[in-house]
Amino acid sequence: MTPAVLVLAGPVTRDEVAGLCDDVRARLETGGARVLVCDVGGLGPPGLGVVDLLARLQLAARRAGGRIRLRDPDPALHALLDLVGLRFEVEREPEQREPALGVEEEVEPGEPAV
Repeated sequence: MTPAVLVLAGPVTRDEVAGLCDDVRARLETGGARVLVCDVGGLGPPGLGVVDLLARLQLAARRAGGRIRLRDPDPALHALLDLVGLRFEVEREPEQREPALGVEEEVEPGEPAV
């Protein structure tokens, strides 16, 4: 099952946090998925307000029996979350494919090109 995506565009005010928490709970309770992806790429510069928002969203998700996964976090946000001791699952970039096995190219000096 593909997880639902909640796009967070910032800055988010304190008044909007309760509504976002309700949205997280509703999506997890009605969607059947246990993971909600939060796209945090548009939140802007990370700060303690963003940390507070994500902590509250994670708490709302846990109370609904799920969890959130971050998409596109700023490296500074990732470092700030580590600093305050909050751990979040983060979507990874697709891995680069390795070259096919058994294909090796070797060129000797003076050897003509094929």
